[in-house]
Amino acid sequence: MSYFVIKYFMGKSIKTYLKIAAKDYSSRSVNPPIVRASTILFKTMQELRKHQKDIKRGKDVEHWDYGRQGTQTTIQLQKILRGLEEAYQVFLTPTGFSAVALAIMSMCRPGDEIVISDGVYRPTQKLTDDLLKEFNIKAIWYNPNSFEDLKNKVTKKTKLIYVENPGSNTFEMNDLGKIISLAKSKKIFTAMDNTWATAYFFKPLKLGFDIAITSATKYYSGHSDVMGGTVAVNKKVYKKVWWYNHVSGYRLSPDDAYLIIRGLRTLDIRMDKHQENTKKVIKFLKTQRKVSKILYPHKTSSREFKLWKKYYSGASGLVSIIIKSNNKNSVYKFVNTLDLFGIGYSWGGFESLAVYTDPVELGTRRYYELKKNEHLVRLHIGLEDPKDLIDDLRSSLKYVK
Repeated sequence: MSYFVIKYFMGKSIKTYLKIAAKDYSSRSVNPPIVRASTILFKTMQELRKHQKDIKRGKDVEHWDYGRQGTQTTIQLQKILRGLEEAYQVFLTPTGFSAVALAIMSMCRPGDEIVISDGVYRPTQKLTDDLLKEFNIKAIWYNPNSFEDLKNKVTKKTKLIYVENPGSNTFEMNDLGKIISLAKSKKIFTAMDNTWATAYFFKPLKLGFDIAITSATKYYSGHSDVMGGTVAVNKKVYKKVWWYNHVSGYRLSPDDAYLIIRGLRTLDIRMDKHQENTKKVIKFLKTQRKVSKILYPHKTSSREFKLWKKYYSGASGLVSIIIKSNNKNSVYKFVNTLDLFGIGYSWGGFESLAVYTDPVELGTRRYYELKKNEHLVRLHIGLEDPKDLIDDLRSSLKYVK
């Protein structure tokens, strides 16, 4: 762990850390200022060359040698995230999906195989199924509900096990500890998309993953007004990810970095409230006969709940529900008549959202299939009064036939 993290995190709760990290006493501002720059000036050539050597050696620096690498604003965000993620380093990307691409492309080379959880984000499916084969990298899919299936899919060519937990939209839970044990015994790298929980509720690197990916577009920023991604790494894979990050040109702008820093200050408060509101909404949904299934780790006897409880300290505000109906338009009307739930993609902001998920939007699923009369609606439970959200859902569910 870096000196920065030790100095500002040791002995303090994560709630305190998020408030005090990276205060900027040089500019006398509470948050670091936005520094926009392409050219970075040095006093002498000797200073420039020494600085470049320090960067190459992985030393902590206050600025880069060229603006494409970042500015003081992005460096401050990296420092905050290193503490939050308990990472050796955190790389910043312009979107959450570019963070996925950076992680995968850093680790895999022609002839390699990547074993992937079947429940990943649809664009991740497209990347691994369509693009990787152009580079002679084979994607192999495993059932996230079966560790035995994962074990059987691993070969001598397996370079990376890639997990999204819980599964995108359908909320399958992997047994993460077993995956780490398997990967270490076979000397296989591991990466996990941790956007749903964030490092506030679960730290993949601390458990043993090599890479943790988070879409900063969502809970890290928290206000639905910025896009970004983060790739937290341990020391073992740092050089691999650094090299691909260096040549790929994936960069986060200082303006977006500032907005994410601002959002991180209240991450704990928002995540706790999302969780609290979601529990209340789910309690209501469980009483509704038109809701046949709730996809979320809520049922204490379920495999999903037990695995969530084993590894996570909390749960976020994203949940899916299954509605059984022979009338698709009536389910559309349920979504369309919601007053407090906006209709739109993404999630993780302060507001509640709802979207009807067509089967095609789940991508190519090998181990999950909706029945003909099942309709999946994804809900993001925001920070509104949960009583109002429940009243809104109750009012609109009456349209389901």
